[in-house]
Amino acid sequence: MSKWLLIIFIGISCSGFAQQIKFKITNAEDETVYLIRHFGNKKYMADTAKIVNNFAIFDGKKHKDGMMSLYFPGKKSLDFIKSSLDKEVEIHLDYVTMGPETADVKKSEENKLFYAYLKELVKGNRERSQIQASGNDEAKLKELNDRMKAYITKFANDNERFLTGKFVKMGIEIDVPQAPRNDDGSLVDSNFTFIYYRAHFFDNVEFKDDRLVNFAIFEQRLDLYFSDQMMLQLPDTILFYGIDLIERLDKKSNMFQFVLTYLVQKYDKSKIMGHDKVWVMLAVRYFCPNLGNPSNLIYWLQPDKLQTFCERADKLRHLVVGVRPHNLSLPDSTNNRWYSLYDLKAEYTILYFWDPECGHCKKETPKIARLYNEKMKARGVEVFAVGKATGEDFEKWKAFIVEHNMTFINVAITNWLYEQATKDPWQFIPKYTNVQSLQYQEYFDVVANPKVFLLDKDKKIIGKNLSIGQIEEFLDRLQGFADAPKLFPVAEEEPQEH
Repeated sequence: MSKWLLIIFIGISCSGFAQQIKFKITNAEDETVYLIRHFGNKKYMADTAKIVNNFAIFDGKKHKDGMMSLYFPGKKSLDFIKSSLDKEVEIHLDYVTMGPETADVKKSEENKLFYAYLKELVKGNRERSQIQASGNDEAKLKELNDRMKAYITKFANDNERFLTGKFVKMGIEIDVPQAPRNDDGSLVDSNFTFIYYRAHFFDNVEFKDDRLVNFAIFEQRLDLYFSDQMMLQLPDTILFYGIDLIERLDKKSNMFQFVLTYLVQKYDKSKIMGHDKVWVMLAVRYFCPNLGNPSNLIYWLQPDKLQTFCERADKLRHLVVGVRPHNLSLPDSTNNRWYSLYDLKAEYTILYFWDPECGHCKKETPKIARLYNEKMKARGVEVFAVGKATGEDFEKWKAFIVEHNMTFINVAITNWLYEQATKDPWQFIPKYTNVQSLQYQEYFDVVANPKVFLLDKDKKIIGKNLSIGQIEEFLDRLQGFADAPKLFPVAEEEPQEH
């Protein structure tokens, strides 16, 4: 499908002084109608009015520049633009035939342009449907696409001072020049087209105009830019291009707020391993410097919420892929021997937090023991298991270790250590351990068990929150045994429940 057919027409904006937004609506009941504003892909109710004698009138002073929608609850809606270029907006419409083709703009230069543009697109779509119905003539389709592309480009260029023009321009794909060639005709760089396209992806977006963040198409552009079509979905790659984009923006602008918030929310919600590094590092870089200082860039969050957010980010920045977590130093069940994670010599280490009374741990921990004993121990992989072993759990922890032949390193905050550290932790710090070990649940974000980290020989995190089958598959691949038979095939695993 041609790109010009995909342009979406919604938005809200940032400044304006229209005094009145008036709709004359025929063939409609006298009911309450709504103004809807758009922020990226999201929609919010902005105002209400009652239809009286065919008119619904809204106070324009309450609303900022941008595209809005007149909404009839559960039925129909009509997009329109409120612009600071218009002192009034007045649109007549028939409820039965309501749409951009039938809307009659009485007052509003912005909306006269907007609906004229929409009508041309509707005509183009209709012509496309006719061509497809008549045999899908490729020559005719190309001619139509070229004609519509030329129309859209000219419309955007001719109406740059209007919000409609800026919105339309934002949806136009950039023209990529021919790739340079050597004297023999071969390409100088086979990746030229892709690299150029990505480097100029936002050329048609006016970053200095805050109003554009309120168009769905802007968020759609972000979605595409940060997709696997445009870059490897590795956290460091995403961070590189994310920071590059953010640094182009005015730090006091709504554009900065939107893009930064978009990236933080997108990668906080991502289910892809390692993607949490993106939001954590953006938080550390932009949200949390000068915390509590009026000069802080994050003006849109309440101080207490920002404080909580930054505390979480500060904790998790030590637990992202590529980072060496805090050292752990804890005793075994005898309380006589202490084991340090950093001192453990292993090509790979499985750092495993568990609870002998946790239902899921009872299923997974014996699998870890079997995987280690039958496969990984001989290949230089170690397990550093930290169990919950205070109170009644101490004896249960020891019994579980014996019962399931857990021959790897098993440490814990034992009853003895807990009692002694409660009296005076400094008798152990720093001679035997550290604060992070004595409060490992906080520093390693152990809010549910089991919790797993996979570490390389330098104890940097290379995997996290993996199932036993995923650990086996990952290590087999890393150590050159990708085709080795699996003790715990991923395809046969049950969904994890914590």
